[in-house]
Amino acid sequence: MKILIIPGLTLPEPSAVDLRRIRDAAGRDAEVIVTTPRHAHEHAENAAVILGFVPPALFQAAPKLRWVHAIASGVDAFLYPEFAASNVVLTSEKGLVGEHLADHAFGLLLMLTRQLATALKLGPEAWNHRSEMRAKEIELTGLTLGIVGFGGTGRAMARRAAAFGMYCRAIDRDPVAGSAEVVSVGRASDFHGLLAASDVVAICVPLTRETQGMFDAAAFARMKSSAILVNVTRGEVMDEQALVDALEQRRLGGAALDVAPREPLPPDSRLWHIDNVVMTPHTAGASQYRAARNIDRFVTNLLRLRSDEPLEGIIDKTLGY
Repeated sequence: MKILIIPGLTLPEPSAVDLRRIRDAAGRDAEVIVTTPRHAHEHAENAAVILGFVPPALFQAAPKLRWVHAIASGVDAFLYPEFAASNVVLTSEKGLVGEHLADHAFGLLLMLTRQLATALKLGPEAWNHRSEMRAKEIELTGLTLGIVGFGGTGRAMARRAAAFGMYCRAIDRDPVAGSAEVVSVGRASDFHGLLAASDVVAICVPLTRETQGMFDAAAFARMKSSAILVNVTRGEVMDEQALVDALEQRRLGGAALDVAPREPLPPDSRLWHIDNVVMTPHTAGASQYRAARNIDRFVTNLLRLRSDEPLEGIIDKTLGY
């Protein structure tokens, strides 16, 4: 079995220890090659397994490919027609990234609710704006968090929200189990009802054909004018112009975003200039634990592959998650 490892933004080059674990899990006859995106095609002809991103050209160069393990939780970039229609199994780190995404989401939320972004921007001048800043500060206790998508990230959001004294509601496309914070998870048909009842709305869905643009003008019209939108998953789930209109017309209380409908978000986007928006440049996915967790899953799946057991983190390429 030939395995290609292609490090990237979320997976640095594996250590000697990690490579030994991978070789041990793959078996004594396995060939493991660490390469770069630029040179991966040179090793692809007999590759059976790839850990990393596989663009169309690399996919065409790997006719013996059986399984790809993505170094990302979102896999929309993999689902081009040739790969989606193939028999190649796709797995990912879904379910492993929720903790740090939720940390980041609450950091952004607090930047708005506690006026932290304003204080940072003003620096020493903030002392001259204490009264107006205090008038805008919001306590999270007793507010309702509406979670759209109750997977790993949604569940991590609920745990943190409960610790802040918030009430949690959630919906999901699929029938999923509840949690201590969300006893009963609603279905997608409850979307508008969830929006209307929530003080904070957290987008925790992957990017699929169904979710692209789901936060449009109609969705924002259902939300409270004081509500805050939080998104640390996929920016294309939001309609940019509809979001800008809702924020500028004060039909939405604010937006806390790590992702944008266009990335990188160009300087001429109105989102950069709205005072009730805080943004980070798609950095919520970073964690000191992330690479190790993904290597652990890859090693586990190598053992499962050799034993003909179901792999962890399998992606339904038709649904997109």
